[in-house]
Amino acid sequence: MMDLPACRIAPPAFLSEPRLSALLDVLPEARVVGGAVRDTLAGRAFVDVDLASPLPPEAVMERLIAAGLKVVPTGLTHGTVTAVLDGRPIEITTLRRDVETDGRHAVVAFTGDWREDAARRDFTINAMSMTRDGAVFDYFGGLRDLHEGRLRFVGDPALRVAEDYLRVLRFFRFFARYGGAEPDDPTMAALRSAAPRLESLSVERVWHELSLILSAPDPVAAVSLMDRLGVLAAVVPEGADVSVLARLVRRGAPADALLRMAALLTGEVLEFAARLKLSLAERDRLMALRGAPLARPEDDAAALRRLLADTPANVLVDRTWLAGGDGAAWNLLRDRLRSLPIPVFPLEGRDVLALGVPPGPPVGKLLRAVRAWWLDGGCVADVDACRDAMRRLVGG
Repeated sequence: MMDLPACRIAPPAFLSEPRLSALLDVLPEARVVGGAVRDTLAGRAFVDVDLASPLPPEAVMERLIAAGLKVVPTGLTHGTVTAVLDGRPIEITTLRRDVETDGRHAVVAFTGDWREDAARRDFTINAMSMTRDGAVFDYFGGLRDLHEGRLRFVGDPALRVAEDYLRVLRFFRFFARYGGAEPDDPTMAALRSAAPRLESLSVERVWHELSLILSAPDPVAAVSLMDRLGVLAAVVPEGADVSVLARLVRRGAPADALLRMAALLTGEVLEFAARLKLSLAERDRLMALRGAPLARPEDDAAALRRLLADTPANVLVDRTWLAGGDGAAWNLLRDRLRSLPIPVFPLEGRDVLALGVPPGPPVGKLLRAVRAWWLDGGCVADVDACRDAMRRLVGG
């Protein structure tokens, strides 16, 4: 059967970039695959460009080396080599077919058949390929699905999910960005049935995908669907409330995964962070978002300075979103929080020691007392005023 393109478009400008053009000169049979094709057809920006080739990986490497290009054998077992041009990597992967899958890993064999390679990809919108002259090859209706906002698995949804359970979370990630149409019944059934199997995935991969879902411009429909199908309870067993997330998004809060997670999560932050192995920075920020004080539009400058002395401005701003603040007054408050200088208490332990106070607990006690006085005054007293206050406390 002849391999005919589904359509032709004007060759995208990125295909004429010197580094990519140099690769395609060496590998004329290669095509662009994956996200770059999908996003070009959708009129969206993208970062990475991946190529596929019917040549075995060793032959790809030989051609690149013969052309004087730097190449790294990043994944020969799976057919992937990386060309490095001008310090930037481009992956070239040999066409593959699955030989064996276990829900997490796949054993592959190389093939020269583009359709066979496309058939092992997850979704129809990700299974398209494009030549350098703009010929688009679409074996499973991905272009139509892209235009209709429909996310479909390639082939039988149940089989595709069973091959790799991470595809369940990837489904919601792509649904949040490219979906909109209700999935068909076989897809819904496959996602629902696979929810208990998500515990077999590494928690790092689960958190990565969950973060990407929450980073979508509007993830509410995707997260609501996760909730309906039991997937949300499987990945956030601590408890989640989609309605709180929906209100946060409607208020126009930033598309920040941790901010949205703070709204969605109803259970204990420490349990959630420990189970999914969040970084210390992520854990601490999530805790701050749930527990930091709340600035209000009626707060004067002194009150805001007191808050800023102990809590980062970005956390205070994010707390206003979580608290339900919207409208002009709350927007003005956020601008004030961002623009105010961060107050810094001007004394240190050596200032106390200079007054003859012996080292030990009294030093910290005195510093805390002076800092409380400094806070009460709106955090404006300078170092000399604070030293005078300290002398009065010592003298008293």
